[in-house]
Amino acid sequence: MQYRNEMNRKSITSLVFSIFLSLMSYSAAVAAERHRILVTTDIGGTDADDNQSMAHLLMYNDLFDIEALVSTPSFGNGSKSEIMRMIDVYEKDYPRLSSRAPGLLSPDSLRSLCRQGADSMAPYCGFSTPTDGSTAIVEAARRQDSRPLYVLVWGALEDVAQALHDAPDIMSKIRVYWIGGPNKKWGANAYCYIAENFPDLWMIENNASYRGFISDAKRDDRFNKHYYDRTISGAGALGEDFKSYYDGNVKMGDTPSLLYMMNGDSSRPDAESWGGQFERITHSPRTVFTYMTTTRDTVPVYSIAEFRFKGIAGVVPIGAVAFKMTIDGQSWDGVYLGGWEYAVRYAPKAPGTFEYRLSAPLIPAMDGLRGSIVVSPQWPGEKLKDSYVLGGNWWSDSSDKSLFRDKWQGAATVEKWREDVLSDWAERWNWLKD
Repeated sequence: MQYRNEMNRKSITSLVFSIFLSLMSYSAAVAAERHRILVTTDIGGTDADDNQSMAHLLMYNDLFDIEALVSTPSFGNGSKSEIMRMIDVYEKDYPRLSSRAPGLLSPDSLRSLCRQGADSMAPYCGFSTPTDGSTAIVEAARRQDSRPLYVLVWGALEDVAQALHDAPDIMSKIRVYWIGGPNKKWGANAYCYIAENFPDLWMIENNASYRGFISDAKRDDRFNKHYYDRTISGAGALGEDFKSYYDGNVKMGDTPSLLYMMNGDSSRPDAESWGGQFERITHSPRTVFTYMTTTRDTVPVYSIAEFRFKGIAGVVPIGAVAFKMTIDGQSWDGVYLGGWEYAVRYAPKAPGTFEYRLSAPLIPAMDGLRGSIVVSPQWPGEKLKDSYVLGGNWWSDSSDKSLFRDKWQGAATVEKWREDVLSDWAERWNWLKD
């Protein structure tokens, strides 16, 4: 009996050790996996945090197989030239960086990956004509490789929508991590096209979790107010350039998409990672209004609010801009759908109560009309009559109330790792101070 017990103990010990080795091997494999990535960015447009995120990507590019760097400024003055300018800055620091990380791509190699994508918002249908950027997505997705192509979207989805329209077969070959939120309103038409026609796309729709990475300049510590002075200042050309954006305060709202590829299991959006932890959503809320709304009408934050109005037939060609809607200090193009119908889409970036006004000189019945809309804080909320029904691989911000930071849903899942990320980055900044 004693012999049998001893054998059982040895068997259990051996089994536990085998499981431990298997887990260690799996973890190492996940950590060591080189991901294929393609980045689309509105760098040079309305928000300078893309420049900060680009500096971070350039300093870590040895960890990835980069297929392309695409300029997709659906709004503003961004262009491929701004990516090239950032590479010029990187070139000055490349000798010192590459001496510590030999796998870093040369400046010329990076320049060869730059492409120009869509330079304006997609029309109401959600797609337009192919661009070098959308073509790069198609070509990379179709390339023979057992690994999926991760498309990291730091702006609107215009080039992703165009690529899917032109080559529907790539849907199963790409995984999209999109920093949505404010970017959604700049590309609502492209988003609607994707959600309606490609609901089975593998998608992380990060509308608010990314905000957990943005520094709080009022916090008097080395990871917030003093990160630039204590870590980046004096660190080569990239460090000097970084000061040009938000006075060196770390915003980098797009960076969680890259962090997701750096730490964690990229096939498990529901697992913890530097880039956040997400939950599957089954619908994307959409509300179609056929009347001027009031404060009795509510839509979820980040949802699609579609306004349809009756007016004079044929004042402009079908699909052409016929009026504008001004809301929250910004104006959005409304189009003629045909018959007597006109429409405009809006995606609110934050909760609140908002007033809007129509400007339609060609349509007297609509010109000057005013309305209001209430935006609720919970995303995606209850399924609505006009919601887009999604497949099994669409993920978004955690609805767990304990993971909100202020009004920002899921932000704690990124904030949790912020100091680890910035400490890791500090090591690379130090390479430029040696």
